[in-house]
Amino acid sequence: MSKVVAFISLSLDGVVQAPGGADEDRRGGFERGGWAAPYADPIMAKVSGEGMANTGALLLGRGTYEKFYSYWPHQTDNPYTEVLNNTTKYVASTTLTEPLPWQNSTLLNGDVAQQVAELRQRPGKDIVVLGSPELMQTLMRHQLVDEYILLIHPVVLGPGLRLFTDEGEYAKLELVSAEPTTTGVIIATYRQSDR
Repeated sequence: MSKVVAFISLSLDGVVQAPGGADEDRRGGFERGGWAAPYADPIMAKVSGEGMANTGALLLGRGTYEKFYSYWPHQTDNPYTEVLNNTTKYVASTTLTEPLPWQNSTLLNGDVAQQVAELRQRPGKDIVVLGSPELMQTLMRHQLVDEYILLIHPVVLGPGLRLFTDEGEYAKLELVSAEPTTTGVIIATYRQSDR
């Protein structure tokens, strides 16, 4: 059985919106995009690299997929491009149609929760969710996230899309590890403990 692992950057107050760039996601008038970039360090790069080694597939929402596709296939000076190009990518969307433009991409439409539950039943490496706040809400509502790797940044953003919302489902988690970075980010890994 595969695990669904969420690899998520969030602020101290739980905001997950637009960590990578100023114009990444301005929904709701969000003006603080790019808040995670100043906190990158070698420890985060190491954890990301180790995570990629255990990744059998990526699971992305439409917005995250489109942002990644517009950037990563065109980068030639880093170790991530080839890995991302060659990794299977499942994309949850009700608006995209196949064929998807990025190699090794498969569209999930219809009942995404059911399709992810079926993917979890297959043997193999982890299915990793990057970003994708709306998809994460669906997965959490259906108790489909097995592990959270949370990169908790030392910044309070106020308004913005949050990972854990007031409408969220109850979940009891077990802390597996916590590692501080040189920039004050805490990389905390939690597993579901109530299944």
